Amino acid sequence: MVSDTRVRAWRPPVPGVVEVFHARMTSHVYPMHTHEAWTLLIVDDGKIRYDLHRHEHGAMDQAVTLLPPHIPHNGRAATTAGFRKRVVYLDLSSLPASLIGQAVDQPVLTDALLRQRIHQLHGVLGQPGEEFEAESRLAFIAERLGWHLSRRRMPGDATASSGVADGLRGLIDARFRESMTLREASDALHAHPAHLVREFSRQFGISPHQYMTSRRIDLARGLLLDGMPPSLAAAEAGFYDQSHLTRHFRHVLGTSPGRYARSGAAG
Repeated sequence: MVSDTRVRAWRPPVPGVVEVFHARMTSHVYPMHTHEAWTLLIVDDGKIRYDLHRHEHGAMDQAVTLLPPHIPHNGRAATTAGFRKRVVYLDLSSLPASLIGQAVDQPVLTDALLRQRIHQLHGVLGQPGEEFEAESRLAFIAERLGWHLSRRRMPGDATASSGVADGLRGLIDARFRESMTLREASDALHAHPAHLVREFSRQFGISPHQYMTSRRIDLARGLLLDGMPPSLAAAEAGFYDQSHLTRHFRHVLGTSPGRYARSGAAG
């Protein structure tokens, strides 16, 4: 019998993310089960029916579904056409256990901005070398989820930056060739990750991950013009690999690292 289930799963090296799971299913029925992590789910096609804490719910393509840890739930397609979904499993460092009760009562969130941010997060989670951007996007998602569940003022609403933007720029300047995480910066500067990203973007007109990429591109340009091969320049400048360098190099300069290096040699 040919399976009607297609799945892709991986563990990205992004703090707070336990697993990413993409699936296309038609007739598979999930039995009652639990997870240790938060289940953040969006549906791209179709509809899912599930029971959570003895109540039936539905996951649809215009909504966000957040299933809390340790609470039994099941799942099945609501129609014979099946469904296509994308899931990010988040650990308790992203959302605290204190919000589990609220999530049991309110697992479906109708929020177009939140859904768009989750969609954008999935776009970078599958790209090696984009962990800092993924972590930045996750910070805003976690903040908004917390706001939905607690209905409190979101962290970082204060207008004063307390120098965190300058502090983050200093950290990036010192460590842009390393795999620094947003959580490490947050701990060092004693600021909420979303507040860090927001203040940096407000003060400098560019996001932290864009600034980090710019610093790496600048260094790679000099190395390429000095005759270093693109593969070595990529590693020296802090990119994951040569294809990671090439993707951003083309986006910023409109040409490949190899062609850029050859233009310097010809000159």
